[in-house]
Amino acid sequence: MTSRENLELDSLRVIDGAMATELERRGCDLSSGIWSARVIDDAPATVEAVHRSYLEAGADCLLTASYQVSIEGYAEEGLPPQSAAAALRRAVAVAESARTWYRTISPRRIWIGASLGPYGAILHNGAEFHGNYSISFDQLVQFHAQRIAVLAESNADFIAFETIPSLDEAGAILIALESSPDITAWLSFTCRDQAHVAHGEPLSDCGRLLDGHPQVVAVGINCTSPSLILPLLSELQPATGKPIVVYPNSGEIWDANRRGWRGDSDPGDFAVHAAAWYSAGAQAIGGCCRTRPEHIRNIRNALGTLRLL
Repeated sequence: MTSRENLELDSLRVIDGAMATELERRGCDLSSGIWSARVIDDAPATVEAVHRSYLEAGADCLLTASYQVSIEGYAEEGLPPQSAAAALRRAVAVAESARTWYRTISPRRIWIGASLGPYGAILHNGAEFHGNYSISFDQLVQFHAQRIAVLAESNADFIAFETIPSLDEAGAILIALESSPDITAWLSFTCRDQAHVAHGEPLSDCGRLLDGHPQVVAVGINCTSPSLILPLLSELQPATGKPIVVYPNSGEIWDANRRGWRGDSDPGDFAVHAAAWYSAGAQAIGGCCRTRPEHIRNIRNALGTLRLL
């Protein structure tokens, strides 16, 4: 992994969009407990094709298809621990392959963030959106540390801890990171309103917790409604001197009863939003659930109009 002394994110402006949304569009079955991680094993070429589509749309950063990978999650599927470790490494390798391909057509620098979800993501009960867990803090540290140890040996540029619901889990991640001091990471929170993360703590407290940690290269907001991003930026920006990344969902809402999405998503809105989010302090902007290459293309075009690229 790129050491923290050599990692500069100064020119990173555009993050990619949703992986699962594009995999489903391409006919992949994501119904298993390990979600898009299953496709890493079964159809890595399809994952790479999605990565390529986001690079062509203008993404500067690829987040790997490893959000749902964990020893615990793989054990529920009847798979041995080494399968989870192999999937983490394979997810990075697939993104690397896409980056290598893109270098044949463009000199633009591309970063790879190894995506890791919160502990709640393996519970399949929506716990990543409230953060109420039944495990101890030490167990939470261990959960994250075992995945960090695998990715420390990969060629990812940094780890992207995503959809973190609580201040407590952020603290556990920081302790887990310290066992691999050369590793860098960004931590991105999911938020429930204009000022608080999903568990209820002020986002500003999360920003202050991360601000002084030398292994944290950026702080962010993801898997949150676009309508909340501006007020959340006003809370986060004064609390940290770290770069801020934002990649909200499309604005659609998951209906658990109907097992489907409801609401509308207009990729054109992201062009308007991107300019406002940048002006409010975001360094890098992308998309989370239900966003597609068209959203990312519109973000890049908007930032280009502002002469930021």
